[in-house]
Amino acid sequence: MSPTTDRGRGPGLAGLAVTVLVVAVGAALIAMVAGGGADRTALATGGDPDMGRAALLEYGCAACHRIPGLRHPDTTVGPPLDAWSERTHVAGRLANTPENLVDWIIDPQQIDPGNAMPDLGVPESTARDMAAYLYTLGDGG
Repeated sequence: MSPTTDRGRGPGLAGLAVTVLVVAVGAALIAMVAGGGADRTALATGGDPDMGRAALLEYGCAACHRIPGLRHPDTTVGPPLDAWSERTHVAGRLANTPENLVDWIIDPQQIDPGNAMPDLGVPESTARDMAAYLYTLGDGG
């Protein structure tokens, strides 16, 4: 085979290896976060859980979601967000990883056009903080 053909195969295998590595690291981060601890959560999301709790209040997330640790009306508009670190999916569509959750918070309509979650104009740094708080919510919140 020519060098070009061999190189053509290489990136495919390298790409697969990178994908496996990314999934493994993501799973390890989720497992670490599920174990609890604000430091672990900040490491996994790049955010601050305390700032995230404040941001969830500021953006009115509890108007639609039941979120442990936040005062909220008795609502069922959006799903409850308790035990977030135990979840397997974000919005029923994406693997529950810090990056997917941040992407969902930033632009839910890009991921699932027409869904009920509004685009609130959350900046990435704030979305990371929100995700950090949500990942502190283990089994039982």
